[in-house]
Amino acid sequence: MKIAKRLVLTTAALTAVAGATLASATVGQAATPKPPLRLGVTVPDALKVPDGNKLTGVFSAAGVQTYTCTNAAWTLLEPAATLWAKNDRTHRSVALHSRGPVWVSTVDGSAVNGSAIANSPKTGTIPELLLKSTATRGTGVFGGVSYIQRLGTDGGVAPAGACTGTDQVSVQYTATYAFYKPAE
Repeated sequence: MKIAKRLVLTTAALTAVAGATLASATVGQAATPKPPLRLGVTVPDALKVPDGNKLTGVFSAAGVQTYTCTNAAWTLLEPAATLWAKNDRTHRSVALHSRGPVWVSTVDGSAVNGSAIANSPKTGTIPELLLKSTATRGTGVFGGVSYIQRLGTDGGVAPAGACTGTDQVSVQYTATYAFYKPAE
């Protein structure tokens, strides 16, 4: 009898603790709203995204701008960069950026192509850009993206001076990419 009573009391206590834990977790989640995304960089007026769009992703990037020699002058051939969540200290790759320009999620396969519609020159680095989406694929992180900003650029500038033949050179750069979707 004592064992049966102890078993009933232990089961009741465990059920009460589990219920209280679940209730407090649910209340805690409901009471703690998800913080809004923040860029962490200043956006020039020329690169502001039109009203009616919301910030949905902010990624740090590191890569190269590859230039090729055309008619004795350096011209951009393509970018190649890896993107990671801005606050991820491990720099776990979540997207790749390449010629198009296109950004492809390494997590869900979604993609967005863009075309530059505005730029803001910066001394000693590639310009900051506002790009408008020209196509998207999938329903993941890049599905439905309407605008992209390239901000906080550092490096990536073509070499000074003339070039010869079919020379190519890759110049390291970093940037912050911000992705927007239409507000619902």
